[in-house]
Amino acid sequence: MDLMEYQAKELFARHGVPVTLGRVIEDAADAAAAAADLGGRVVVKAQVKTGGRGKAGGVKLAATPDEAVAKAGEILGMDIKGHTVRRVLLAPAADIAEEYYFSFLIDRANREYLCIASTEGGVEIEEVAHTDPDAIAKVTIDPVVGVDESKAAEIVTAAGFPDAAAPVVQRLWEVFIAEDASLVEVNPLVKLGDGSLEALDGKVTLDDNAAYRHPEHADFDDQAAADPLEAAAQAKGLNYVKLDGSVGIIGNGAGLVMSTLDVVAYAGTSDGVRPANFLDIGGGASAEVMANGLGIILSDPQVKSVFVNVFGGITACDAVANGIVQALELLGDQAGKPLVVRLDGNNVDAGRKILAKANHPLVTVADTMDDAAALAAAKGA
Repeated sequence: MDLMEYQAKELFARHGVPVTLGRVIEDAADAAAAAADLGGRVVVKAQVKTGGRGKAGGVKLAATPDEAVAKAGEILGMDIKGHTVRRVLLAPAADIAEEYYFSFLIDRANREYLCIASTEGGVEIEEVAHTDPDAIAKVTIDPVVGVDESKAAEIVTAAGFPDAAAPVVQRLWEVFIAEDASLVEVNPLVKLGDGSLEALDGKVTLDDNAAYRHPEHADFDDQAAADPLEAAAQAKGLNYVKLDGSVGIIGNGAGLVMSTLDVVAYAGTSDGVRPANFLDIGGGASAEVMANGLGIILSDPQVKSVFVNVFGGITACDAVANGIVQALELLGDQAGKPLVVRLDGNNVDAGRKILAKANHPLVTVADTMDDAAALAAAKGA
């Protein structure tokens, strides 16, 4: 689960990270009173689960409460990288002397934790990596030892931060471990005019696999901000991610689905056709699961065709084919877009015979993944 800035700051405050929580509003008219309570001069910040808010115009300085109302009105309702701004955070303007970048994350390749830090804060770390890679410090962290005083001092020295940052580093590590996060990022972590440090922004990703240990994290789940298709898929236990293309994708297994996205994108290069979603139905492909998956994808108005790519393993291809046929019967008129089906693996011949016998007008069976991708891209153009 990705948190919005104000939620990340609430989490930081619980662990003693220096932050100013500010005020969150959903109506621009409420900005005047909030700004007045915060001293009058405030920063109005869009609350969405994506980066690049400043470049998109989602972060504005307001010198007075009346100006805060105007700025909030400009930001609320904005679209930032596909995310609609439904609330803004008002925070008092800070006396910033220096800006830093800081993060803890999981280094899956090396099976350890990693700290990335830089004195070039306030901009996207990818931009810093491109323009000045030497300005980025990367410090590996032994999962058994963690970040003690010695490791915090090492990180501060490597990054070129002031010594006063070491306790803040340890508290951010506490957030990372205690809350079962896969990412804790502060950009910028600032040194104020009085020499103290403060997290002016925050980005946290919580590991959903650890949710059972943190029932309080459910309070962070913002259903209003969730994509309605993703919310519907989650309610049905489906692993679905909405994308911006026109070819719906269903596969069994995350690796297969990722490969399917690639071949569809390649097949549709000339026409600008792209995948519309990631949908992994897992090891089972019963009629109910297939119907749920197809129902979600077909309800996306951007989808023009669907590519069902299944490799029969534990669930054989004949069972998958029966699931597709029964799913189309269950969906009825809702299944009004062409389906391209590629089956391979266990009992593939039996599966193809079942689809051939059903002879559904919307279904086209392809022998190979490349052929199926080309057909689906053509139908999705």
